[in-house]
Amino acid sequence: MIMRRGQPLLLPASPLFIWSSLLVALLLNMLPNLAGLGRAPWMPDLLAVTLVFWAVHQPLRVGIGAAFAFGLVMDVHQASLLGQHALAYTVLSYFAITIHRRLLWFPVPSQAMQVLPLFFAAHAVELLVRLAAGGLFPGWSILLAPLFEAVLWPVVSVLLLLPQQQAPDPDENRPL
Repeated sequence: MIMRRGQPLLLPASPLFIWSSLLVALLLNMLPNLAGLGRAPWMPDLLAVTLVFWAVHQPLRVGIGAAFAFGLVMDVHQASLLGQHALAYTVLSYFAITIHRRLLWFPVPSQAMQVLPLFFAAHAVELLVRLAAGGLFPGWSILLAPLFEAVLWPVVSVLLLLPQQQAPDPDENRPL
């Protein structure tokens, strides 16, 4: 792949780091329910942000199947309609993989604007499934969650790319 000028060369992502970051995001999503607070409609879905990040940066390792499996785990944990999160995460992962080549050409703040419609679509799918099953409308504060997820995109990008940053080479004779 041709890289933008000034973009650093990254080391390969460790599969252990990829899957552990997804598990940490899953646990952070489960934390409000485990604490007995419940999940507010405006809260960002950290697992969705992490899934989109890895679907964009490692589409062969984290794909639609992983998104579906994590969605089923979230459905069981939240005791929601089985398949609600699974469908939303699958749609989100599909569209992230679809735009991953184009998205990587943009700087990180512009990437946040590019993934914002994906997060809105995922929340819309989740809401439509909930309403079709006879659930209640959670309120207009649900529109804040995709905005918070897009704001978190640069933070997640920096944190998850940090282990792949290549240390500056002190040897001036080697090209890489």
